[in-house]
Amino acid sequence: MRVSLSWLREYVDVPDLPVDELERALVDLGIEVESIVDLSGTVTGQLVVGEVLEIEELTGFKKPIRFCLVNVGAANGTGEPQEIVCGARNFAPGDRVVVILPGGVLPGGFAIGARRTYGRNSNGMICSARELGLGDDHSGILVLPEHVVAEPGDDARPVVGLDDVIVEVEITPDRGYQMSLRGLARELAHALGLDYSDRGRMPATPGTAEPAYPVEVRDPVGCDRFAARMVRGVDPAAQTPDWMRQRLTIAGIRSISLPVDITNYVMLELGQPMHAFDADRITGPLVVRRAVPGEKLTTLDGVTRALAPEDMVICDAGLPNPVAAEGDGMPISLAAVMGGETSEVLPGTVNVLFEAAHWDPAMVGRTARRHKLFSEAAKRWERGVDPALPLVALDRAVGLLTSYAGGTAGEEVLDINHVRPRTPVTLPADLPSRRVGVDYPPARVVALLEQVGCTVARGTDRLAEEPGSVGVAAGDGEALSVTPPTWRPDLTDPADLVEEVVRLDGYDKVPSVLPTAPPGRGLTWQQRRHRAVSRSLAERGYVEVLAHPFVATELADQLGLAADDPRRRAVRLANPLSEEEPLLRTTLLGPLLGIVRRNLGRGLRDLALYEIGTVFQPRVDAGSPPEMGVDRRPTDAEFAAADAVVPRQPRHVAVVLTGEIEPAGWWGGGRSAGWADAVEAGRAVLAAAGVPDRQVEVRSAEYAPWHPGRCAALLVDGAVVGHAGELHPQVVATLELPRRTCAMELDLDALPAPAVTAAPAVSGYPPALIDVALVVAESVPAAQVRQALVEGAGELLESVSLFDVYASEQLGAGRKSLAYKLTFRAPDRTLTVEEAVAARDAAVARAAERCGATLRGA
Repeated sequence: MRVSLSWLREYVDVPDLPVDELERALVDLGIEVESIVDLSGTVTGQLVVGEVLEIEELTGFKKPIRFCLVNVGAANGTGEPQEIVCGARNFAPGDRVVVILPGGVLPGGFAIGARRTYGRNSNGMICSARELGLGDDHSGILVLPEHVVAEPGDDARPVVGLDDVIVEVEITPDRGYQMSLRGLARELAHALGLDYSDRGRMPATPGTAEPAYPVEVRDPVGCDRFAARMVRGVDPAAQTPDWMRQRLTIAGIRSISLPVDITNYVMLELGQPMHAFDADRITGPLVVRRAVPGEKLTTLDGVTRALAPEDMVICDAGLPNPVAAEGDGMPISLAAVMGGETSEVLPGTVNVLFEAAHWDPAMVGRTARRHKLFSEAAKRWERGVDPALPLVALDRAVGLLTSYAGGTAGEEVLDINHVRPRTPVTLPADLPSRRVGVDYPPARVVALLEQVGCTVARGTDRLAEEPGSVGVAAGDGEALSVTPPTWRPDLTDPADLVEEVVRLDGYDKVPSVLPTAPPGRGLTWQQRRHRAVSRSLAERGYVEVLAHPFVATELADQLGLAADDPRRRAVRLANPLSEEEPLLRTTLLGPLLGIVRRNLGRGLRDLALYEIGTVFQPRVDAGSPPEMGVDRRPTDAEFAAADAVVPRQPRHVAVVLTGEIEPAGWWGGGRSAGWADAVEAGRAVLAAAGVPDRQVEVRSAEYAPWHPGRCAALLVDGAVVGHAGELHPQVVATLELPRRTCAMELDLDALPAPAVTAAPAVSGYPPALIDVALVVAESVPAAQVRQALVEGAGELLESVSLFDVYASEQLGAGRKSLAYKLTFRAPDRTLTVEEAVAARDAAVARAAERCGATLRGA
């Protein structure tokens, strides 16, 4: 929010302070200051008031050019008229303008000098509002109104507002009251210890028995207050006063027309968004209700929007609506967000109906995000607006309009009020001291809360808790019953009040004392496993990515999951970041494949990605979590009850491979990633997780989204912990991925805790190396043959590795040859040939027994 210091001074008497002191005062109250700019320094050199004496029209050029003689008094040192060439045509002899003389510099570093142009001398420049940084209007020269008191040669900075200071602050979502002059002035008064008179609490014209316009509010939850007042016979040609237009421009709001500008001005001033209707364009009573499916509304930005049932709309009951019930009327405004074209104020409007209401913040926030329409009004509504403001805002708007456009203010005032009173909060008087570690006497706590605007009732011993109040008294100490003001919807429990006490007393008074760190025991075994797995994959060339855990509802269909697949049951977010991805992932593959597709779209073809993260598995029939406050630590039973509702969140690891895993070059052809690489990635993960190879089994499986003939299940101690292989062709086509894309996903939390790793025994004796080629049926997994060799070879076998797979007609149909390298070694002696061959034969015999293997060539 951007405002001028001169405007703030109309609310609180801010003394002349250096810019850094003003910034520190705001920062000390927790306000994020974007910038504080002294406008007097944005234009350097001589910027003076000039009076146009003569204008000569120059011809023979592509555009109109005027040669002007301008009286700048004694500012140019001679008292002679200044010769200036100008292309604007919106001024005449006798007008007073703003002139920058040679040597001056305009905003943006635009230096002004004396030069010859269009055949004439030009000494300086007559300025427009945009050239001075006062607005976006560049259509003509800035001509001073007649009522402005200034003589030629006077400094023009105070005349046009360049002697002001602009303050820009970033408002946090919980402090919507600061998005107004009323709120910022209150904060400055707190920071500087100044007196403050709240204009939002001024007496206002009350509602009358006869409404200003017939209105029916059908949803008092979405709209708990609706006020309106009529002004008839305004001058449609009345212009917005310069001071108002300038303040709106500084705030970043474009001037439109006087009635509309007044609603924006009151919004900035008091924090109450308003709307101005052309009363002559409304044909019947107004109906405030929820939208009906199928309804549409063309908003002021010219966009036709399809309305949702949660949207609140203001309807004209005199307009028939083909998709709504009789009497519902046609929507003419998207409530609290933006008005509609059919009732907007036009250049010929003479009867204006001002509306000031109070809307549900949650409804407004969802509507603004649904329609991607973040208007200034919506930004304030979703942060919270004071429900006591509508009548005050109406008085202010009506007064401004009748002052500058004439007309007659209607005596009738509509005020439909269903606002509930604020709930008292019970605050132990010593709670701020106990929470923060600073001594806050009860009298100081009461004074600070009353400074905020709270109503505080004190009691001794234990204060009886009022019905419906929040918080409890502590022990036998004094307790306070605090009723927050209407403009502070963020004060709902004792912790909020403690924060206000600390903020107003000064964050700088809170000592910075770090607690003594308890002695640690290093990383947990789960953390060590996580790091080991991540390091192992990275060393193999995989690149780690972090995906958002949110997925679309159609992901399960895209992955080809069966109707009874438990991964279809996903947790739906109550307030998702995007309506297109409202679910939490049950598998890492969905978001990971999305990252692969995005990288492919950017020209990367060879990808090996991995992610380690949690998946979310809902608990069926878990119920609702218990309500837990912030005034005390929840009990163990409450923690357990809450944990029983939270979805299970096991940690998974997944990899995806596509393209070449070994690049081609002058050294030879490359190799494309295949299903075996995905299986090997699973083995690498299990090895890094501390699972011994003897506990690991790999067998063929059918599991979506993998290809049924190229999918392997990874088992540890007989339990499936993951799958790997090539993705199903239909999944690949649906997700627009390259053919033969492979993936692996494994549940790290399903793995047993690693045992203490014993130091390996290193033998100093030479190994015996023997190769065996075994012929087995094509359906026999290589891992099963390997396991049989290990069991049969006994303790002398040091390692076994598969180095060749061969199939041919000579072996027979449905047969394949698996060649293994066996390494034998004894820890205490050199093996003889007979011992190595005997171990080899035992291994082959066990493979023949378990897998039907025969020695190739035997």
